[in-house]
Amino acid sequence: MEYTTLGSTGMEVSKVCLGCMSFGSQDSWMLDEEEGRELVERAIDLGVNFFDTANTYSAGESEEILGDVLAHYDRDEQVVATKVRFSGAKDHRNAEGLSRKTIEQELDHSLDRLGMDTADLYQIHRWDYDTPIETTLRALDDAVRRGKVRHIGASSMWAHQFQEALRVSDEEGLARFETMQDLYHLTYREEEREMYPVCDRENVGVIPWSPLAAGYLTRPHEEFTSTDRGEHEIDYGTPYHEGPGSEEINGRVEELADDKGVTMAQIALAWQFQNDNVDAPIVGTSSIEHLEAAVEALDVSLSDSDVEYLEEPYHPVPVYGHE
Repeated sequence: MEYTTLGSTGMEVSKVCLGCMSFGSQDSWMLDEEEGRELVERAIDLGVNFFDTANTYSAGESEEILGDVLAHYDRDEQVVATKVRFSGAKDHRNAEGLSRKTIEQELDHSLDRLGMDTADLYQIHRWDYDTPIETTLRALDDAVRRGKVRHIGASSMWAHQFQEALRVSDEEGLARFETMQDLYHLTYREEEREMYPVCDRENVGVIPWSPLAAGYLTRPHEEFTSTDRGEHEIDYGTPYHEGPGSEEINGRVEELADDKGVTMAQIALAWQFQNDNVDAPIVGTSSIEHLEAAVEALDVSLSDSDVEYLEEPYHPVPVYGHE
């Protein structure tokens, strides 16, 4: 395993962050408690110390499963991130959003499910257009001051919104967002235009979600719809496979994988691991075999010409993932 410093937090995290959205019972491709336990235990064996979940994943089941497993390990060794914005186990008028009420009650629920006193990283799960950002930041700052949260982060939003949030924190002396969890992979690189220059200037750690394009970069283009996850993503409206250069990029990933004797997923992850924009991609998987392959991708070396070959077909696509 390789480790990196996460933005300005000073925390040392594994370059593979295990995403836990697959834990629970809401969809057929998700892992139950025993399967989730096996995956987390294997991740720890491989040196993973960074885990990302959210109150809304399978209505809180993901947090429960992760917390139950980590309770058997040294909590000090793990970095646990969760999120707030959408409803968790309860669904009512104040179960979602980024008001002080929602943040405070959902943080308590998340910590209870995780079995922890403090979240290492607490992230807003998208922008809340109905709540002033100062209100949200003051509630998060109070959580930090009370010791319930160590660091705060944000997720997919417009760069101007992120910059405004940082400005308010600086002017009001409030805790700043220190991480950005956004959509970024070979067939969706719009974040390079504005968001990543902001993150670089402000020393914000970048932890992309869906680094494998929800599976699109793990198999040939024509096979994407043949899996339950692929069908789910298409039904959800995910446009990864529809970009003007997507099919050619997919083909080049397959070609390089064949040349190097590795999987397509390992090529796509190697591109993330060697990318100066990225601290640690969030790898969501329901398979121990795929987790092991993701860690092995740290040893896959891409030359400058390989990177150029993978990136060359990319064309701008509509911004996605902010809702």
